Amino acid sequence: MTSATSLFSPVEADLCVLTENLKNLIGARHPILYAAAEHLFGAKGKRVRPAIVFLVARATMPDQGITERHRRLAEITEMIHTASLVHDDVVDESDVRRGIPTVHSIFGSRVAVLAGDFLFAQSSWYLANLDNLQVVKLLSEVIKDFAEGEIQQGLNCFSTVTIEAYLSKSYYKTASLMANSAKAASVLSEVSDAQTQHMYHYGRHLGLAFQIVDDILDFTGSTEGLGKPAGSDLKSGNLTAPVLYALEEKPYLEALIEREFAKEDDLEQALALVKDSRGIERSRELAATHARMAVEHLSELPISEPRQALVKLADYVLSRLY
Repeated sequence: MTSATSLFSPVEADLCVLTENLKNLIGARHPILYAAAEHLFGAKGKRVRPAIVFLVARATMPDQGITERHRRLAEITEMIHTASLVHDDVVDESDVRRGIPTVHSIFGSRVAVLAGDFLFAQSSWYLANLDNLQVVKLLSEVIKDFAEGEIQQGLNCFSTVTIEAYLSKSYYKTASLMANSAKAASVLSEVSDAQTQHMYHYGRHLGLAFQIVDDILDFTGSTEGLGKPAGSDLKSGNLTAPVLYALEEKPYLEALIEREFAKEDDLEQALALVKDSRGIERSRELAATHARMAVEHLSELPISEPRQALVKLADYVLSRLY
């Protein structure tokens, strides 16, 4: 299986600079925020989102170096993503992410909420200073989409929804940032409108595949590998693709969900029903469809190492399942 580290080798130097810059941008003059920034940006995350920005920038400008505005866009993208994770962990009361303690479990919920707010505000400030109204609109929409996704998830807790509604929520929570930041990177490269749309759809389909795979791993992964307890989405009432597909085959699963796993062994029964259905298999097929569609939108790019890395990234997303 290709590792994310080797996959991002064309932009490895860019990502190293990004990590140091983020610590300095966030932590200046705020000792607690610096400690939180060290904790957040020192974590061994894969940096998928800023890597997409760098790869799109280099793929759309194959004969030139990327600009300082591209670099700042990548930093803004990671700030927005991290802010959303900090807030998610407070809402979900998660003590661990990527196998390490969350900000709110170390510093308390009050500091975590303020740190998330600060990251969103800081990203908005740097975004405005890019002096590109189209990019400002694209990334501002992402912040709005995060809130929309959280609200949808909260309102539909323990409620069965359609696959279309699930994909809509997945777009808001995950794919919007990948789609709009990929498009923004190409806008800064000053390529054609048609090419910026291709980059948007690449990020959109890749993001959907990424989220579907994450939701499958909640059933098939280990607690160690996930960095959180397996089955935690279902336990909290977040019904994802494997469950929604399983409900079509296993009617009793709906009764367990409706009573919110109130009886002993309800959750174990529900997990067994999902695994005994075609829910996981059909979810894999759905993820593969979106990964394939993402790659189709790269066909107009000139052949280059960064473009090849974007193609391999879609394969890597699916390979996490095996």
